[in-house]
Amino acid sequence: MITALADKSLSVRQLRNLWSHLSKVRRFQCCALILLMLVSGFAEVMSIGALLPFLSALAAPEKVFAQALVREIAGSFGIESADQLLKPLTIIFVLAAIIAGTVRLLLLWATTKFTFAIGADLSMEIYRRTLYQPYSVHISRNSSEIISGITNKTHDLMFNIILPSLTIVNSAVLLVFICGALLYVNPIVAIGAGGGFGGCYILLAKLMHGRLVRNGLIIASEQTRSVKILQEGLGGIRDVLLDSTQPLYCEIYKNSDGPLRHAQGMNLFINSCPRYVMESAGIVVVAIISFSLSYYGGIAAALPTLGALALGVQRLLPALQQAYNSWSLIMGNQASLGDTLKLLDQPIPENIDVTKLPKIEFSKQIELKGVQFRYNENSPVILDIKGLIIPKGARVGITGETGSGKSTLLDILMGLLSPVSGLFMVDGKTIDASNAIAWQSNIAHVPQSIYLSDGSFAENIALGVASDKIDIERVKEAASQARIAEFIESKPEGYEATVGERGIRLSGGQRQRVGIARALYKEAKLLVLDEATSALDNETEESVMASIENLKDDLTIIIVAHRLSTLKKCDFIVNLKNGEICQN
Repeated sequence: MITALADKSLSVRQLRNLWSHLSKVRRFQCCALILLMLVSGFAEVMSIGALLPFLSALAAPEKVFAQALVREIAGSFGIESADQLLKPLTIIFVLAAIIAGTVRLLLLWATTKFTFAIGADLSMEIYRRTLYQPYSVHISRNSSEIISGITNKTHDLMFNIILPSLTIVNSAVLLVFICGALLYVNPIVAIGAGGGFGGCYILLAKLMHGRLVRNGLIIASEQTRSVKILQEGLGGIRDVLLDSTQPLYCEIYKNSDGPLRHAQGMNLFINSCPRYVMESAGIVVVAIISFSLSYYGGIAAALPTLGALALGVQRLLPALQQAYNSWSLIMGNQASLGDTLKLLDQPIPENIDVTKLPKIEFSKQIELKGVQFRYNENSPVILDIKGLIIPKGARVGITGETGSGKSTLLDILMGLLSPVSGLFMVDGKTIDASNAIAWQSNIAHVPQSIYLSDGSFAENIALGVASDKIDIERVKEAASQARIAEFIESKPEGYEATVGERGIRLSGGQRQRVGIARALYKEAKLLVLDEATSALDNETEESVMASIENLKDDLTIIIVAHRLSTLKKCDFIVNLKNGEICQN
């Protein structure tokens, strides 16, 4: 019991946390939606209330017309006999039913639209917060966790948390209104029916709670694992085909996807099974009450009460089932909600708007003094630079064996990682987390593997710039400097020609030149080439390096390479060994 209460409390805290991530507009829409739920509940009561006089007029119109209030109201509409009551009461009942149905339909439309709008907002917020995380965070976790959070778990959040939460509120409103109407008609019958059905659902909820939570944990973990397995199998498809390891990857996926589907299926069964039991029980209850009322009071006297009871139960049971189903969905996806909230709670740096930050000037030199770096307190120091000065406009080579610290040094120079001790300065100004974004606006990076989207050459050179804001003259100038303009302009579509997914239609050298053109389009002051030519043959590498050598003199270039021949035109070479600079 204590565990159940703790889990319930945890869900409430999670829902409050989720509420805090909604915008003011969404919160206002949520309040408007609850108001619409109240209107829907009132409409349901009106439809039940309109049924009573309608059935009474059918069974005994004289008794209805004999009431003073009915005669007074009927007289104002020109009705002077009991026989004239049936037609207007029929119209009123039909109109009440149509209005109630229309309000329910409007509520369904509003709820669905609101749920999907929140899903889109939260998915975008997770993506935004993830993109703004420091580089150290990105390299410490698996991308499948993020992809699963943005796609699968945000989807689950919409359909298994947000929509069920709204459904519970709507069901609660309906239950209050319907029970109130039934209490007015016959308190004993209302208490018996409402208490009996409600008690059964509460008992089922207590019995199924533990299983739902366990299944939810399986679903949350296996969703992430399944995405990871798919990424690994499809990402390394060449090796999979060459090594004929398809059965292995299929078996691994089966071992993850099987428990996931089983847990989802069991939760679906737990969600739906009470409906069939309660529908049968409802018929039994209505039959017993009908017999009792007709036996002691006669069928004519019991007919209005029975009609109202039948309509009330017909509304009551679906509301109870929806509330139970929604509760079970929330409990079964509590773990996924927790994972999603962790992504939503990712902190965002305060200085994300680079246009509002003081500009970092780079006109003299970059300097590292006593810079050390380790990934955490328990890991060893992997970089220890006593001193390094890179003058503006210099061509600097960085070399060393694998694991010597080349990539870490580059990440510090680009402001992606912060040293645990020492100073990293540009023109005497210390670069740290507070101004790293401003410093990065001066940097262009060309990696070994150039990312190319399945877009045009212009879009790939100006990557990250909206299509309608691309400066085509600047694109052409950058392409010319990178010595890729002639190839692009030889195509019929020119700069609008597509490069194919991942640049599949380009050679290795052409992809690297597009990467260099992209860096030049940025008009950066520091160009970093991280193993940018290591995958090229000697002839292509020489051609690409020739393009780099002809760039303007005031552009500072840092080149990381294993082959010393790649660095032969550099002003000086930094040779790393075990994270330290070796003197040649």
